[in-house]
Amino acid sequence: MLLALFLVLTSWVQAAEINVWHAYRGAERAALERAVDDWNSAHPADPVLPLAIPYDAYNTRLEAAIPRGNGPDLFIASTERVHAWQRAGILQPASLDTSQYLPATHAALKIEGEHYGWPLAFKCLALYFNPELIDAAPETAEELLEAAQRLGTEERWGIAWEATSAYHAAPWLHGFGGGVVEGENIVLDSPENAEALRYIAALADVGPKDPTGSLISQLFNEGRVAMVINGPWFAGDLREVNAEVAALPIINATGESAAPYVTVEALFLAQGASQPDKAAAFARYLANDRAIDRAVNGRQPVAAQVAWEHPDVIADPLLAAFRTQVDTAKAMPAHAEFDQSWEPLARALRKTLRGATTPEGALTEAQTAFEILTRPPPPPANPTFYVLLASLLVLTSCVVVWRWTRRQDFTGWGFAYRWIAPTMIGLGVLVVLPFVVGSAMSLFSHRDGEWTFIGLAHFFDILFARDWPAGHPLSFYFTLVVTVAWTAINVALHVAIGMGLAMILREPWVRLRGFWRVLLILPWAVPSYITALVWKGLFHRQMGAINSLLEWFGLEPVGWFDSFLTAFAANLSTNTWLGFPFMMVVVLGALQSIPRDLEEAAALDGASAWQRFRHVTFPMVLPVLTPAIVLGSVWTFNQFNIIYLVSAGEPDGSTEILVTEAYRWAFTRGHRYGYAAAYALLIFGTLIAYGTATARLTQGKSKS
Repeated sequence: MLLALFLVLTSWVQAAEINVWHAYRGAERAALERAVDDWNSAHPADPVLPLAIPYDAYNTRLEAAIPRGNGPDLFIASTERVHAWQRAGILQPASLDTSQYLPATHAALKIEGEHYGWPLAFKCLALYFNPELIDAAPETAEELLEAAQRLGTEERWGIAWEATSAYHAAPWLHGFGGGVVEGENIVLDSPENAEALRYIAALADVGPKDPTGSLISQLFNEGRVAMVINGPWFAGDLREVNAEVAALPIINATGESAAPYVTVEALFLAQGASQPDKAAAFARYLANDRAIDRAVNGRQPVAAQVAWEHPDVIADPLLAAFRTQVDTAKAMPAHAEFDQSWEPLARALRKTLRGATTPEGALTEAQTAFEILTRPPPPPANPTFYVLLASLLVLTSCVVVWRWTRRQDFTGWGFAYRWIAPTMIGLGVLVVLPFVVGSAMSLFSHRDGEWTFIGLAHFFDILFARDWPAGHPLSFYFTLVVTVAWTAINVALHVAIGMGLAMILREPWVRLRGFWRVLLILPWAVPSYITALVWKGLFHRQMGAINSLLEWFGLEPVGWFDSFLTAFAANLSTNTWLGFPFMMVVVLGALQSIPRDLEEAAALDGASAWQRFRHVTFPMVLPVLTPAIVLGSVWTFNQFNIIYLVSAGEPDGSTEILVTEAYRWAFTRGHRYGYAAAYALLIFGTLIAYGTATARLTQGKSKS
């Protein structure tokens, strides 16, 4: 009785919680948690439970959880995808008093006459500068470029920013009179955008190569960069430098200001929220009543008008600078297909910056890629044939299983089946069921939360190279060739290095054999993503140890990710480091079972060392090595971490393998889950064919 009462009370308390998801960190997270604590103290019957979600997985988690009833009541996010979320039906309208917020912030939340969400803060790019290195922020683009060139030395740079980011390129596109949206259309290949890319290339050329957010923060804190283009979140990374912030400069040729995108961070009411009225009350409390605290202590450029009347907010130079910048910033476009422009534009930036083509050529390719990514989905198909085929397959499977069970004698084997039942259930839930769901998903097209049955259209698109020609780096066949080459070369190196080391370590004259064995197995013991990040740093063009070593020998540093061969070599080196210990351990184990008498007898008969290895040692190791080669091939074929973290597919997607390409179709190209599922099934079919061929080859050799 007491247990039942406890469970009822527990479920009631959990139902009363208002769940809020966010991706805040640092001062912003602290300000949110203070607000939640104060709210919970004042409203004990309506507690709020905040949950921090990693930023990289945030949108994906939201879009997967909310439609299935597993999401939050409220969530904090930028307005970039508000139109897609509204179309997908994961948002509820919000009752908003627009007079309480800055006009630019509530305008971004208005769709078809209704507001969705309560604006919390706005974010845009501005110019940070170190007053110890430069007296004042440049006022024009020419002055900015001249200052960046003048302040640069061998150990210091005038400016650093994420030049290959489409978001960071937007201020210059707008300042030169271009942009992404023209009327109702997405236009990337305009002459104005080409001029902007020329300026971006000139400005990036005087900064550090391959800059990342963490590298820029480190260099600025060390006083090795005079100016940085970044948003208000960058202030949380500042440590030693007392930086100042100013608005971005004016473009000389047009007289227009470099206008960044302004993104509004809002608190959204999720569809299916268990307590919408109480959740809305907390949203208004956080957006208005806590605005001053979020601005003063969290250093957020808040949306509430009342905060900008507070003397502490006005006196904050960081907030004042972003308040000035937002007046020239541009709202994130509400175009339904705007999200699909990020990847093509970023690829155009990378090609321009490494000099692979002209800005015009890069933007023409970007426009073509955008049109491919946004082409209409295949027409709906009649599911009748597929339902009948699936029913026939299920019926046939049931008949086969039934006939098999009739021929078996299960008497006395009940205990054995009870032992394996947990494993079979686990395999069914974790392997078979996802495979069946993924196979069914490949027959559907997914756009903006809507699923349309299209049959085998995705497979025809992929196999007949409808999106890109077969020789294009983003086509299935090009990626397949790269994947096969990647697998074959890696496995060959793994086997060769592993066998060579094993042959040495078996020799009794090698001292400290146990120590060397432990040392050489460590690369395999370290998680692959950690190894990938370490090697990524080693290959950095300016900060990497490998290029430093080349320079020490008087050689030119290499842009490892600027060409296919060097990027492929970087991936190959990393994965070889990861893979040879496994083969070494397998061969060492096999060598233990080979009697030394056989090799000694062959030596007495006059066989050379190579002949002894070829005709005695290797044939006896091969039966043990073959399964390891098959297993290593499958692992390498699907080695996601190395490709994704080291080269990231650069240059231009040419070093992608099939599994990373499937990931990009699912999560970075409009959430085309059906297309990605078709890719995954083709990967599965390729591996099945490889496994079958290997098994037959092995059986043939064993019989002979």
